[in-house]
Amino acid sequence: MTISPPASNQSFVVPPVGSQIDYGYFMNCVHCGLCTSACPTYLETGNENDSPRGRIYLMRGVVDGRIDLTDTVKHHLELCLDCRACETACPSGVQYGRLIEPFRVEMQQRELAAGDSQANGWFQKFILYGLFPYANRLRWALAPARWAQRLGLDRLADGLGVTRLLPKQLQRMQALLPKLPSPTPRLPEVLSPVGKRRARVALFTGCVADAMFGPTNWATARVLQHNGCEVIVPRNQVCCGAIHYHSGAGEPALQLAQQNAAAFNVDDVDAVIINVAGCGSMLKDYGHVAHELAPVGHVSNVPSQHEHVGNVLHERLDKFAHKVKDVSEFLMSLGPIKPTGEIKLRATYHDACHLCHAQKIREQPRDLLSLVPGLELVPLAESEICCGAAGSYNLTQPEMAAQLGRRKLENILKTNAQAVITGNAGCSLQLQMQLRQSGHDIWVAHPMDVLDLSYRQQQPACLR
Repeated sequence: MTISPPASNQSFVVPPVGSQIDYGYFMNCVHCGLCTSACPTYLETGNENDSPRGRIYLMRGVVDGRIDLTDTVKHHLELCLDCRACETACPSGVQYGRLIEPFRVEMQQRELAAGDSQANGWFQKFILYGLFPYANRLRWALAPARWAQRLGLDRLADGLGVTRLLPKQLQRMQALLPKLPSPTPRLPEVLSPVGKRRARVALFTGCVADAMFGPTNWATARVLQHNGCEVIVPRNQVCCGAIHYHSGAGEPALQLAQQNAAAFNVDDVDAVIINVAGCGSMLKDYGHVAHELAPVGHVSNVPSQHEHVGNVLHERLDKFAHKVKDVSEFLMSLGPIKPTGEIKLRATYHDACHLCHAQKIREQPRDLLSLVPGLELVPLAESEICCGAAGSYNLTQPEMAAQLGRRKLENILKTNAQAVITGNAGCSLQLQMQLRQSGHDIWVAHPMDVLDLSYRQQQPACLR
């Protein structure tokens, strides 16, 4: 049953931001404070407004008409990483993501309608929405950077201070760039299993992940093949929409979701496999996204037709979402074939927020890595605390991202590990930057990178 907000004495010409959210989500929070010790921003600032219960109180206050949505209130809400660690800590089962995400979507929609230039500035328009979600565009954009790295021109530009002439957001993008691998060929549409076929799966390759972590996509496909999977790579797949949705652009996120649901024939596969935590969380949330944002097509002025369109869309996206599996999750449920190649490496594992908190996947990656002969996996303090990547957060909230990145770096260095393993592209970029800037040569890898090497009897470059 949907609970309505209490009546307000104030008369609103326009309903307050967040009024479309099921009020029961707010009421589930009893403000016990057990979430505060899990919240990265609260750990850094100590400000109650930067805690999950504080933000819920702020959002509820706006919905009730008790407080205005001022720039200060917006700042506290925008500082949230949406890491969902509070959901793991909450004894009451508060679905914080179902509050902060639609609230921020509506915040941005109101800002755009009001003509706020900050809501759709050049960085959002041309980089965040115009470049990142398109793998081919990003490949072309990265080509000069790849050559600059090979020729040492990037180091020369840094030394001469040329990069400091760039806009701040582009400076941060340049700092995040890892050592770019050579371009990989496009994955075939179909890859045959090794040995007897045990499953038929579709692989979601992503946008940033496909452009910057092509070798990991290939490693993922090979690991699936070694485990008896026929791998289908749909050609019409697009960005998952997380870049848009988590930055408040709801309608394009929903359009991308619809395109993906059409590109993948979920009735013909056992699972849709994803190897990026943030994308996986978004794909699994498609049903919720449709419920929050649809119907958006303005099909007619007839309410019953709006409702029908919304229901059909919700069913289609929910069906797709239920087929999505993280690759570690899927392999452990399938029953992994043990790799035999020895890799004598001391490694630690960092929990990507949207894997451990949003998808509740913690042990599966560790269990898979424990199968690799010779691999020593040492525990990482505060492994479930966000590293500061959080999608595009390290570009839009650089100060907090840097604080959390340094916190994570200190914990990594205490392990004396030769490698850090994590299941998310954004985490990999953030960790590589922190390690590089601090002068530490530690390999940052995906679990599939390690498993693939073991299956193929090869060694990582850091051991050669």
